[in-house]
Amino acid sequence: MENAREVLKMVVVGHVDHGKSTVIGRLLYDTNSLPEGAIDRVKRISKEKGKPFEYAYLLDAFEEEQKQGITIDTTQLQFHTEKRDYVIIDAPGHKEFLKNMISGAASAEAALLIIDANEGIQEQSKRHGYILSLLGIQKVYVIVNKMDLIDYQQHKFENIQTEMNIFLNGLGVYPLKYIPISAFYGDNLARKSENMAWYKGESILEAMDLFEKDKGLEQKPLRFPIQDVYKFDNRRIIAGRIESGTLKVGDEILISPGNKITKVKTIEYWVDKDQKDVVEAGMSVGITVEDEFFNKRGEFISHKQSAPLSSKLFKANLFWMGKQPLVKGKKYKLKLTTQEIECEVADIHSVIDASSLAANSGALEIKINDVAEITLKTKESVVYDLFKHNQGTGRFVLVDGYDVCGGGIISAKLTEKKNADQLQKNDLSITVHCFDAYYYAIPEGAVRRYQKNPTIYTIGSVLPIQSDTYAYPSTFDLVDAKSGVVALVRDRVLSDIVLLENYQYNGLPLLEKNGFAFVVTSQQAFVDYINDANAVDKQDISKRVGLSNKWLDFTKYRTIKFIEYPIANDWNI
Repeated sequence: MENAREVLKMVVVGHVDHGKSTVIGRLLYDTNSLPEGAIDRVKRISKEKGKPFEYAYLLDAFEEEQKQGITIDTTQLQFHTEKRDYVIIDAPGHKEFLKNMISGAASAEAALLIIDANEGIQEQSKRHGYILSLLGIQKVYVIVNKMDLIDYQQHKFENIQTEMNIFLNGLGVYPLKYIPISAFYGDNLARKSENMAWYKGESILEAMDLFEKDKGLEQKPLRFPIQDVYKFDNRRIIAGRIESGTLKVGDEILISPGNKITKVKTIEYWVDKDQKDVVEAGMSVGITVEDEFFNKRGEFISHKQSAPLSSKLFKANLFWMGKQPLVKGKKYKLKLTTQEIECEVADIHSVIDASSLAANSGALEIKINDVAEITLKTKESVVYDLFKHNQGTGRFVLVDGYDVCGGGIISAKLTEKKNADQLQKNDLSITVHCFDAYYYAIPEGAVRRYQKNPTIYTIGSVLPIQSDTYAYPSTFDLVDAKSGVVALVRDRVLSDIVLLENYQYNGLPLLEKNGFAFVVTSQQAFVDYINDANAVDKQDISKRVGLSNKWLDFTKYRTIKFIEYPIANDWNI
C-alpha cells in the first residue's frame, strides 16, 4: 500500500481587489486541479460579462457570488504538486473567517498575504497581517501581485517589501519570502517570469514546496491530560487521551501543575490482544505509576524534559459568540482539554470588529462576533502550551453559565506582577531577589530584607551588580532549579536565559536567585544539587533549610549593613 501523501493547509489573505482569488484560481489552473467543465463554465461566464477569462471565477461556487463580484464565504480548495497535497483556505475578511481560524477549525500551518503592487500597502493589508500575528502563523510569504501594472519595476517591489517588513516585524511576523508576480499573466506562479529577470527567487509553487510541514502529533512533546482516576483492586488507573507524543512503560514523567515526578509502571489493557508497551497521540489509555500520588482530573502528564507551561495569567486571542458582551472582571469557566477552571478577563488589549476588521485599542467590552487580544487570569494554575507549538493544548473555550460563548488560542505566558525583579526572555523568566538589600535594624534587633521597586530586565539589560550590600562578579550564571531555567550574565549584561536541561556547569561563578553563592566546583556537584533541590517540596521548610545550609554561601557576595530605623513599607523577612 502506498504511503499517504503529505498534506499542508494554507490560508490566503489580502485586501479586497488585490487579486487573492485570481492567485488561487491560477494555481488551480496551472496544476490541473480543476473539476471537469470548470474552465468551459468560466469562459461562458466571462463572455457573458464581456470580460477576458477571469481566473477568480474558478473559486466562486455560487452564481450570486459572481454577480456581486466578491467572495462571500470561506472556501477550501485542493491541489497538488509532486511533493505534497495542499488545502487552500480562501477566506474573506469577515466574521466567518475569524471564527473558523480562531476556533482552530482551519488549522492552517502557512499563509500567503497578497498585496497589489500598483495600489501598495492598504489598511486592510495591515489588518490581515495583524490577524496572522493573532493566529500565531509563522510560515508566511508576502505575494506582491499585479507587477504588470507597474511595468515589473524592481525598486517599487523593494519599497513594498521594506515598508511591509517594518510593519509585520513589529507584530512578530517575519515573512520567509517576498515574491513578485502577475497572477493574470502567470508570472512567477508556476514558473519563473522572463519579465522579472532581476528576481532570483522561486516561483510561488516552488516556494510553497519549501514550507516545512509541522511535526506529526506523535513527534511532539508528550501531553496526556488526566480525564479520571479509577480504583481497581489494588491499582489506581490514570485514564485519559494522549493529545501528543508517545509514552512507554518505564518512562519518567512529570505531573503538572503539582510538579510531581514518577515513572510509568504499567499500561493497562482489558484483553491480551490490546496489550501495548508503547502508546501514542490519539489513543485513549490507562496507566499506573510507581508512586502513590493523589492525582485528579485536569492534571497533565508529560516527560520531565519537555514540560508544558503553567500559570494563572496568560495572553490569548478570543473569538466571542456570546449573546451578552464579554466584560472585564466577570467570572467565566475556562475549559482546556480536561481542565475546568474559573477565570476572568484581566485586560482587553484590543478588539477587532469582525465585519470591518477595524481595531479598537480602548474597548471596554467584547461584542458578539468580535475578535480580541485579552489577558485571562485563572483562579488556579492552568496547564497549557502556546497554540503555535501545540494546537490541542493551546486552545480553550469560555463558558458563561451553561453556554459555550467563546473560543480562544493562547499566545503568550504572562507573569503576575510581583514586588520583585524579573529576568525575562520571551516565555522564560526568573523572579529574583539578588538585587535586594539586607540590613540589621538596631532598634528591632533583627535582619530584614529591603525590596526596591521591581524592575524587569530583558536580554541586553545592564544589571546592577554592585551596591552597598552586595558585589557580584561581572560574569556569572544564575540558577533557578525550581523554574528549570538559568540566566547567563556576561560583563554585567543579561546575555541569555536557557533551560536548565540544556545547561552545563562551565566553572563560572554560580548564584542562586537570592544572590547566594553556590558551593559547587564541578558538573557532578551541580547535578547533585539539582537532584537535591528537586527532591525538596516547597512547603517543607525544614528540608529547605537543610538544602540551603548544604549548598549555599550567604556571605561570599553579600554583606549586612547596620541601620537605625526600618525602611517603611518595604520590609520583608
